[in-house]
Amino acid sequence: MDLTLSSMQTFVRVVEQGSFAAAARTLEVSPQMVAKHIAMLERRLGARLLNRTTRKQKLTELGFAYYERCQIILAEVAAADALAQEISTLPQGKLRISAPVTFGSRRLVPFISRFLADYPQVEVDLVLIDRLVDLVEEGFEAVFRIGPLADSRRVARPLKPYRLIACAAPAYLARNGVPDTPDELLNHECIGYTYGLPPFNRQWQFTREEKIHVVEVTGRLQVSDSAALLTAALCGHGIVLAPEILLSEAIGAGQLTQILSNFEAPSRPMHLLFNADRHKTAKLRAFIDAVVAEFE
Repeated sequence: MDLTLSSMQTFVRVVEQGSFAAAARTLEVSPQMVAKHIAMLERRLGARLLNRTTRKQKLTELGFAYYERCQIILAEVAAADALAQEISTLPQGKLRISAPVTFGSRRLVPFISRFLADYPQVEVDLVLIDRLVDLVEEGFEAVFRIGPLADSRRVARPLKPYRLIACAAPAYLARNGVPDTPDELLNHECIGYTYGLPPFNRQWQFTREEKIHVVEVTGRLQVSDSAALLTAALCGHGIVLAPEILLSEAIGAGQLTQILSNFEAPSRPMHLLFNADRHKTAKLRAFIDAVVAEFE
């Protein structure tokens, strides 16, 4: 505790116990230490708090007013300490989280709904955006990052890789044929995703039997939004290479058909980033543990 607060606490105990010796016993210090605390307060205030004789002590006018104020201050400090302790042990309060749009809307929102059911005193402010946000400058406590990491100042927990697959609408494949190898994509309309990091948006990569196939695809349509990418594929405009979680529902419904399934499309690394702070709040600790259990 701060020295001034310790001296205030000692002064209050002296008044309550009626003597330095009695206060010293309850505080488990020497009477001399009690006297030093009182003397320090009186020097700081420039006036006496107690009139002392060999037999008794009595509060001065200032001492009485100061005693009442010290009681209020110490009670507020105790309440603040109790609140801090509660926050550090009980998950509560608002978490500000950022994630890429597709992953966030398809996978993260259902997870967060379950998380909030488990922790009724926690709120989540989820910002879905595909650009790389700044964890500190923009006030996020945790950020989901897809792709290579460049920020070594943050703690990064590796999560399940973000798997991509190639798909097209059955009508498109009926008109243009089904490619059997990645090289045959050169003869197809491939829808570009302009947010993809170069050269990923136009260099599509596939692997089979440890051999890597890189194809410089072309197409007349490029979009900057994953929902628009899905819509373009559903309209039969061409082939897309997109996250499995974006396409799986349409594949299950027969609206899209996966192609080149005997080749492994690239998976992008995914991490949960947060600040390297040994004193993480209980809400953040609970969120990190739940994320790792769900996505690691």
